[in-house]
Amino acid sequence: MQTDAFRALLPLAAPPEDLPPALAALWWDAKGEWARAHQLVDSLETPEGMAVHAYLHRKEGAAWNADYWYQRAGRRFHRPELEAEWAALVEGLTG
Repeated sequence: MQTDAFRALLPLAAPPEDLPPALAALWWDAKGEWARAHQLVDSLETPEGMAVHAYLHRKEGAAWNADYWYQRAGRRFHRPELEAEWAALVEGLTG
């Protein structure tokens, strides 16, 4: 699945059941469902899940918590615009 195909899923009422948890979290985030997105990655111990977890805490405004999850994900926190980070995460997870 490519980024455009993922974006085409956003009008659906729910993400496809076969969508990996990190992508499903980004889908819910795009729908304005931060808590639901966070629930999907809260205990996901993969680099991808931790990167999405970090993004969600950054979006929440908890930079200290985001920094912790970025470190666990093995990523540096470059602080791009949130929309750009969302797109980069989707691209990385669908590419």
